[in-house]
Formats: sequence, structure tokens, C-alpha cells
Amino acid sequence: MPVQDSTIFSSYERNHDLFDELYDNNGKVKEIYQKLFNLYGAHSIEDYMRLNEKAKSSFFNQGITFQVYDDKEMQEKIFPFDLFPRIIDAGEWDVIEKGAIQRSRALNLFLHDIYHDKKILKQGVVPLELISSSENYLHQMMDVDPPGGIYNHISGTDIIKHKDGNYYVLEDNIRCPSGVSYVICNRTALKRALFGVFNHYETHTVTNYAENLLDLLESVKPKGVDSPNTVVITPGMYNSAFYEHSYLAKTMGVELVEGRDLFVENDFVYMRTIKGPVKVDIIYRRIDDKFIDPLEFRADSALGVPGLFAAYKKGNVTLANAPGTGVADDKAVYTYMPEIIKYYLDEAPILNNVHTYHCSRPKELAYVLEHIPELVIKPVDEAGGYGISIGNRLTKEEITKVKKQIQESPRKYVAQPIMSLSVHPTYIDETNSFEQRHVDLRTFTILGKDKDFVLKGGLSRVALKRGNLIVNSSQGGGSKDTWVLKS
Repeated sequence: MPVQDSTIFSSYERNHDLFDELYDNNGKVKEIYQKLFNLYGAHSIEDYMRLNEKAKSSFFNQGITFQVYDDKEMQEKIFPFDLFPRIIDAGEWDVIEKGAIQRSRALNLFLHDIYHDKKILKQGVVPLELISSSENYLHQMMDVDPPGGIYNHISGTDIIKHKDGNYYVLEDNIRCPSGVSYVICNRTALKRALFGVFNHYETHTVTNYAENLLDLLESVKPKGVDSPNTVVITPGMYNSAFYEHSYLAKTMGVELVEGRDLFVENDFVYMRTIKGPVKVDIIYRRIDDKFIDPLEFRADSALGVPGLFAAYKKGNVTLANAPGTGVADDKAVYTYMPEIIKYYLDEAPILNNVHTYHCSRPKELAYVLEHIPELVIKPVDEAGGYGISIGNRLTKEEITKVKKQIQESPRKYVAQPIMSLSVHPTYIDETNSFEQRHVDLRTFTILGKDKDFVLKGGLSRVALKRGNLIVNSSQGGGSKDTWVLKS
């Protein structure tokens, strides 16, 4: 039913079956949002339309875009941004932060183990076949010790709030997690459009990410290096996340390079400059494993640097994240995260997994094939929301097709119950009104040699299509500024 509390929210309709982050079960605005609700409620829809256009202009002028690919063409789009922020109180954030750090540390230990002694595999805690069959398990990383002992320097943990009010982890992203630049730009755009709202809340900053990233990367510099030279390597301007690559290089104060800008000599990496070669010690890479070195992986790669992996194996350069980390963010490995955390840290998970069926297990495969309308089917090695099938949205023909795909390659698929992501008031351009939209949260954790850092905010992603549960920008999603309140 519509909420009649104020002008700007007068047409807002609440579905009582969903967990609304603004309203409680009695239809009252939650205390944490009351000041914000009053401030926004003082604006008419016409005022808000103008502010929304101002925010869009801010994104356009900053060049904040992303690429969307389909079968026919590539499109560049402005990243959709909603001006009404999401608020997380200090107590809830403490749980999220501790849970994100716990998972990152456990995954780092897991990666070291499976590329060295394989104790967790030998003891049968995680099946050997699960790892050996992963496309992202790199035999070239066997017995390689990354500088500082860190594999997953940057982790992106995707978290939802369910209708029971609890947080659950949907997946871990530790190859090249993206989106952090949008966190910072969301804050900038909101301050430009509605600076006054920040006077009423004490929120943690998000603009300290780059300095912490550089600091923690430098903590895992190669041995014998006093003042490391760091670069960000990008596939180039046509990559979907190129804006982020350039933004992070700029804010860290380091060079943004492509593979052709680097070369290897005597197992050391150098950057070509107008003043001659400059040694490179740390590379924050935004290039997939198979493209980083044509001498070691794909011979046809024009994106990487010949000899880079040999320099890395000798400890002469740090690669962040380490090659081969993708085996640990395989969605099939995700099903073992509670066991992985218990095995390496002797702790219970702080953040729960969503119950997940792995189709390589015969009993679970049989269940999935019989209950597809009740499940979300995910390929284990895709990202960006691609390849996901939501069972209750499928036609009979589509269900038949999904069944066939699963049966042909069970190892490639997992399934989860259709979780009811929390909803948040979101301004919709087409209707010029606020409507309920599903949201999730991607946190960003950085591991260093002796310390770690979690960005106090993260990326709240919004599914802009009514009823949609897929929040990725590549699938038409947008984002909100995320306020973590100081205690």
C-alpha cells in the first residue's frame, strides 16, 4: 500500500513480504533513517528531478562509465546512480567487516595450501577433484611463494540482507573485483547535489581507499626493495572497467600502463619512459590470468608482458592479485567456505553462506533438476551476473534448456534458493517516483603483510528493474552511496 508520510514518498508502495530497509514492519520510518527521511521529504518531486539530473551531469562530466557487451555490439553507458543513500549502523557494520576479513584471510591460507602441501585436499575436507577440475587452477603456481605471502590482496565480498534481517554472503570475488571507484564517485556526486545532508550524520569517509591500497600493496613489495615503484596494468580503454583502472592509478599517484609499456630483462620488469627504462616492483593487474604473459599462458595475448611470470616466480615483482586466485572464488568452492574457515582459522563463519547445491554431487543434481522453478542457477566461473537463471522467471522451454545445460556439464553449475534480497527506496526516472528495489552490498577488503583494511562503505548495487534480483551494472543495475555511521 502507498506510504503517505511526505510529498516525495507519497506514492511509495511497500510489499510487506519484503524486508524494507527504510520502514519497519509497522510502516514507520526506522530511527536510523528518520533525519534523512525528513530532509528528503522537504523536496518536491520536481526538486528531486532537478537534483537527479545534477547527479547525472556529475557522472557524465567525470567520465564515469562502463561498457556493456552483447552479441552484436559494445555500448558505453553512464553508471546509474540513486541519490537516496543506504545507511548501515556501526554495530551491523562491525559484523560485516569482521566477516569480510575472516573470509579473506581464510581464502588466502586456502590458496597457499592448495598450491603447496594440499593438506585440506589430502584430508578430504575439500575434494581434490573439485580443485583439479577448476579452469582457474594454475599448475604454474605450484610452490610459488608470492611476496609477503599474500594471494588475494583485494577481495570483493557480495553480501545480501535477507527478509529475516540477517546478512548472507552470495559469493567471493578475488580475481579482479571491480566497483570501488563507483563507491568513491557516488559519495562525490551526492555531496555535490545534496551537501547539507552530511551535516546531520557522522559517516565514515570512503575517499581513503587509494592511500590504503597503495600502503598495503607496498607492504608486500619484493625482498631487497626499499622504495617500490607501483603501476596499474589495464587491458586498455575498451575494457568494461577502464574508468576504474585509470581512476585508481590517478588517486594512488602511480602510472597506468598497458602490456606494451612494460618489458622484462634478466627477470626484472621495466617500464618504458621518455627518460629510459624504469624498474617496476609492484603491479596491480586488471588483466586476467591467461593474458598476463604470452610465454607462459595464451601465446596469442597482446595484452600481457613476455617473461612477466618468470620474473614473478623469482620474487622480483609483486602481482596483485596473484595468478591462480580464481580457483578460490569458484562458486563450487564457495560451498565449502564454512569448512575452509574452520580448517584454517578454527572459527565459525561470522557471515553465513546461502545454502548452495553443487550439481557435480549426484543427489544434489537430482534435487536441482526437480526444483529449478524454486532455484537460482549459476555457472561457477562467470561474473557480472552473466549466465544466471532465476527459476521462477523461466518459461517451460527455458527450464528444459537449463536442465540440458546442467546435465551436459554438472561441474559448471551450482544452485541456490531464491533469496529475498532486502529492498530500498530508489528513484525511478520512468515514473518520477520512489519505488522498492532490491539491493546487495559489495565490500572491499585489502590484505597486507601484517595488516588489513576494509573500506567503510562498500558498493550498494540496485536492481533498477521492478522485481529483478540481479543487481550487476552489466544487467541494468545501478548503485547507491553507502553510509557507515560512526559509533
